[in-house]
Amino acid sequence: SAFPQCKCFKQISVEDGNSAFISIDGVLFSKDMQTLICHPSGHPNSIYNIPSSVTSISDFGFSECSNLKSITIPSSVISIGAHAFSDCSLLKNITIPSNVTSIGESAFSNCFGLTSIRIPSSVTSIGASAFPQCKCFKQISVEDGNSAFISIDGVLFSKDMQTLICHPSGHPNSIYNIPSSVTSISDFGFSECSNLKSITIPSSVISIGAHAFSDCSLLENITIPSNVT
Repeated sequence: SAFPQCKCFKQISVEDGNSAFISIDGVLFSKDMQTLICHPSGHPNSIYNIPSSVTSISDFGFSECSNLKSITIPSSVISIGAHAFSDCSLLKNITIPSNVTSIGESAFSNCFGLTSIRIPSSVTSIGASAFPQCKCFKQISVEDGNSAFISIDGVLFSKDMQTLICHPSGHPNSIYNIPSSVTSISDFGFSECSNLKSITIPSSVISIGAHAFSDCSLLENITIPSNVT
């Protein structure tokens, strides 16, 4: 996040002879084109195809790119950094390719146009608050064969069903009963779930993460079980 996050910031240029970095159409990359470092937040692109040489998208790589509506991530990408697409408010379409293994913290937070995200079988690491916090975001699906995660009725869990990771903020549930296998609720697990009025936490739960129920504005009933430490 070294560069301005504003509509006025439209391009980055790199002087000839720089041994570490290169700029293509105003977008900053490592010299070998394997790391996309920064797509300027005010760049006029509404559609962007990440080059097929890229294997990683840096933290804040596309943060606050308010003009972008569609981004194509090539199959070469294996890691998506923290806040990589945060606050891309017009982003409507994105597909996480099958080679991605990690999705960073807040990677897609405040992407208000996204309604769903599919997690490929390759993903083994997802950071806190990785997904959109908005009424439009209704479900997460997980590809068959994923060894780390599972989705039940659009809600994301660890594969063993012991950790509830994310209940999408726009999920239509008004009442939700957390499965009895769950022992921990992740940071931001139910954050901004504006439809929820009642949540049942089973006695199996022993930990509730930071901001787990923050901004659940309609929540009327909740009982913290006696096993929570």
